[in-house]
Amino acid sequence: MKLYIIRHGQTDWNVQGRIQGRQDIPLNAAGRSQAEMLAKGMEKRPVTAIYSSPQIRAMETAETLARARGMAVIPVPELAEIGYGDWEGRTASDILAKERKLYEEWWQHPATVAPPGGETLNQVDARCKKAWERIKGEIKGDTAVVAHGGTLAHFIVHLLEGQPDAAEILVGNASITTIEYDPVTGQCSLEGLNDCSHLM
Repeated sequence: MKLYIIRHGQTDWNVQGRIQGRQDIPLNAAGRSQAEMLAKGMEKRPVTAIYSSPQIRAMETAETLARARGMAVIPVPELAEIGYGDWEGRTASDILAKERKLYEEWWQHPATVAPPGGETLNQVDARCKKAWERIKGEIKGDTAVVAHGGTLAHFIVHLLEGQPDAAEILVGNASITTIEYDPVTGQCSLEGLNDCSHLM
């Protein structure tokens, strides 16, 4: 069966380069348009369930997809974006200017160093594992999973058992990454990464 891993549509903070993290930033007009194009692009990809981060930008994207199919979205708290704590709402350049030492330490050791009030990437990986265990236990056919760029990089790495590295995975707003999942062997294989052709 196929897993369609989808990033939410654009927000104003995406445009401004602000770290969103756990802040509930809604889609902007472009993001809502992307969500509609995503729904159309998914028309020939039947799904039996749609899971989403509970954050508004992901839910708005997932609900647009679900509405076109007469389905309900299943929220999964573990799919929330990486928690960046006190750095949320700020740009990387601002953080570098004011907290360079801590930022560089986090950049070099993100698995074990967290932003102030945020979480480490080890904690993110644990959440992704928990989210997949839940979804894997419930799915009955092709499935869509809607979440955030940071979390999805780690979720995809977990599905692919560590290859490639999360830092190598970049997914654009409203993009589709397709993974083939074999429920008999439990193996996942990457079929397509960061497909944005439906947004043209």
